[in-house]
Amino acid sequence: EQAGEIKQVGAGIILANNAMQVYEKLGLRKEIESHGNIISSMNITKANLKLVSRVDLSYFEKKHRVKNVAIHRGVLQQILLNKLQSTEINLKHSLKHVSQAGGIPSSTFENGKSIQSSMLIGADGLTSVVRQCLFPENKVRNAGQVCWRGVVNFDLPPEYKNELNEAWGRGERFGFVQIDKDKVYWYALKSFKKHKDEYSVSDLDSYFSNYHAVIRDIIAATPKERVHTAMISDLKPTGTWHKENVCLIGDAAHATTPNMGQGACQAIEDAYVLSECLNKYDTHAAFEKFQNLRLPKAHHVVKTSWRIGKMAHLSNPLLIKARNLIMTITPPSISRKQPEQIFQLPAL
Repeated sequence: EQAGEIKQVGAGIILANNAMQVYEKLGLRKEIESHGNIISSMNITKANLKLVSRVDLSYFEKKHRVKNVAIHRGVLQQILLNKLQSTEINLKHSLKHVSQAGGIPSSTFENGKSIQSSMLIGADGLTSVVRQCLFPENKVRNAGQVCWRGVVNFDLPPEYKNELNEAWGRGERFGFVQIDKDKVYWYALKSFKKHKDEYSVSDLDSYFSNYHAVIRDIIAATPKERVHTAMISDLKPTGTWHKENVCLIGDAAHATTPNMGQGACQAIEDAYVLSECLNKYDTHAAFEKFQNLRLPKAHHVVKTSWRIGKMAHLSNPLLIKARNLIMTITPPSISRKQPEQIFQLPAL
């Protein structure tokens, strides 16, 4: 771990049904539910929070017998850390370079240390050093969108407490969800083509000045110095995640834009599937089986999320009106086909 200490940082995270199925298998579901907030619907709305489209998650709760949970990333991380018991975490290890000779991976760190291992799992994110060193055929794509994220103490009106709402405007959108009692995680995205000074966090209020009062109040209640700003990028789908005794997982293998709330969930699913494969097969066979099981679904998420991001950021009023109309008249049975596929874990 490159950090010097483990502390609660970051924003919120939505653990969708597929991720919670994994945590159920690990015996962590109840503890995670008790530290987060249950989400029973996901809504796309207009800027005034008038409903455009809704996915009723109760259907999937009954089918898979787990709920969707919104929780602070730091809280989830601490729950996981508490379960590691005898597993050691090596802090202050920022990865500098990886090489592989004769199937033996060697990792060199910024602190001067070097480690050889029988296998290496590259779980080092979008800018993965493992991927850059050993899988050169990859491309990070900039979506042309800026994302602001924050967590704020805020008392949501009762009607919003158990649902995720994402309000779509013209070239921008704003999402919010309760993650604990009187605590709200929010995110805002806007398309930009010019100089980065245009997306200063100090301008957030003006960017969303025509949105619902609840959204304006959430922004106003969040100290600007506690807002995280980042450009949105993903990894163009690649066909190879493993090489000899090295395997990529999570964002290192299939980083996605955040338009489906599946980035972390797909990484969680990766970890579960890979661990099961390693329990059943030797290293090479396990990596191959893992890729065959996970690559089609992960790439489907990446591609679909990229398309949703473009659709959400339309700026032409006529196209926006047509988009909203289509989404409004789409039957619920059709709307849940996408999550139906995403929430299903692979048969192992």
